[in-house]
Amino acid sequence: MRESLERYQIVIYLAVVLTGGMAGILWPAVAGQLDFLVWPVLAILLYTTFCHVSFGNLKQAFRHRRFFAASLFTNFALVPLIVWALTWLLPADPAIRLGVFMVLLVPCTDWFVTFTYLGKGATWLAVAIVPIQLLIQFVLLPVYLWVFMGKDFIQVVTVSPFLQVLTWIIFVPFILATLTRYLASHQSIATGWLRITAWLPIPLLALVLFIIVASQVNAAGHVFTSLSWPALVFTLYLIIAATLSRLIALFFGLEPEAGRTLAFNMGTRNSFVILPLALALPAGWEAAVAVIVLQSLIELSGMLVYLWLIPKRLFPIQGHKSR
Repeated sequence: MRESLERYQIVIYLAVVLTGGMAGILWPAVAGQLDFLVWPVLAILLYTTFCHVSFGNLKQAFRHRRFFAASLFTNFALVPLIVWALTWLLPADPAIRLGVFMVLLVPCTDWFVTFTYLGKGATWLAVAIVPIQLLIQFVLLPVYLWVFMGKDFIQVVTVSPFLQVLTWIIFVPFILATLTRYLASHQSIATGWLRITAWLPIPLLALVLFIIVASQVNAAGHVFTSLSWPALVFTLYLIIAATLSRLIALFFGLEPEAGRTLAFNMGTRNSFVILPLALALPAGWEAAVAVIVLQSLIELSGMLVYLWLIPKRLFPIQGHKSR
């Protein structure tokens, strides 16, 4: 059952998005009141996600030094340069630019692992690299945003809301998940609960998508014409990420499974960890939320292509190339 959920999760997400969009359009007054559910559901989603992020796997990542080096170089040195180049296509609206920067500059920590599994990559490498990337991105994201946006970023950021989001939506779930993992190694009840949490991320992410789309679809309509350029940027990013991942894997001498993992690592971005930070932005910056939701939808569609392209064309096992 869990494997079926993982296999068909893209279909589930797309169906939920369509349903949420229709609900938001048909019942805007009701859908607009769903905002209050976003924070607790996101916190629970991140808790269940963090329950399966283990720092004990870091030794495995360090053992595969070439993949470790390739992943960190790609996500924290090369990707910022790609994003900087692509954002020349964006309109001058600082809210739209901020949304693009926030979502593209940080690698994914949740469905990256699932897509690596579905795309026949090295899942153990994906699980091992997630914790270190999560820590690095929280340190570097403010630096990136300050470099790319300058005074616009300084003016919009107020420390208190961001600290509240980081504390209650990210750090507290992370601490509780770490405690859960510790208890699971000592108590059978906690072990059973940990198994249950493995089922929850996909339904919870579907619920988050429904709430966000339903509550934001009308607001997004006001900036619809401006979203065409971010959509182009996100599409181009997916194309560039797939192409460059092949070249980077060759440069670092990665085997096909590690190369596939790198491709999904580069292609997927951390939209649902960044989303709470965007929701904490002051009035007038709502377009950033619409941009981040848009990116997650385009990424989902792109992953359908990746699941065929990565294992079949870009990283086939030698001697088993598809026709």
